[in-house]
Amino acid sequence: MQYLLLIYEDQKVGASMSEKAQKELMDAYWAYTKELKDSGVFVAGEALESTASATTVRVRSGRTTTTDGPFAETKEQLGGFYLIDAPNLDQALKWAAKLPASKTGSIEVRPIVKYG
Repeated sequence: MQYLLLIYEDQKVGASMSEKAQKELMDAYWAYTKELKDSGVFVAGEALESTASATTVRVRSGRTTTTDGPFAETKEQLGGFYLIDAPNLDQALKWAAKLPASKTGSIEVRPIVKYG
């Protein structure tokens, strides 16, 4: 079954990190991604630009409006994702716990709906 691991963190934390700490964090992500790929569960993964680059679209009563920024003001922002193919939720949760961001933010694990 496929699961989406949504990575939420406070953007201010990353922005305030030293260059050395940022490199260590990125190295941890590269190692995590390699481990996912080596295990065969990796399907896809990407980092997202900051929420400053986001635009939210809403259609109400046939009228489209756009707003700069994310859909809601929150402390943690969606920063990226991994799509994995794990045999069950327990395994997906184990992979989520290994994500570097699980130590400073939160990881939302969502099963992908299969049609047909």
